Amino acid sequence: MIRYGDAALTLAAGLTAGTAQAAPTIEGLLKDGWEIVGLAGNYDVRTSLLLFRKKDVTYLVQCSTLYDVTRDKRVVVNCYELH
Repeated sequence: MIRYGDAALTLAAGLTAGTAQAAPTIEGLLKDGWEIVGLAGNYDVRTSLLLFRKKDVTYLVQCSTLYDVTRDKRVVVNCYELH
């Protein structure tokens, strides 16, 4: 049985290990030849998801975007690989 503290440490270790490689950016993906194959937006037009694929790659990349007027950095983008 995994206790809450153990699960949190395992998750933190995984996140730390995963951050060694820089996260992809939308600009970088487009420059590297990735193409947009899917787009989903929210009704309030503040959030959206973009799905990218590349011809010779076996996984997809998904980017979520958020526009938040309450933040100092108003546009927040998070891209990650989907294996």
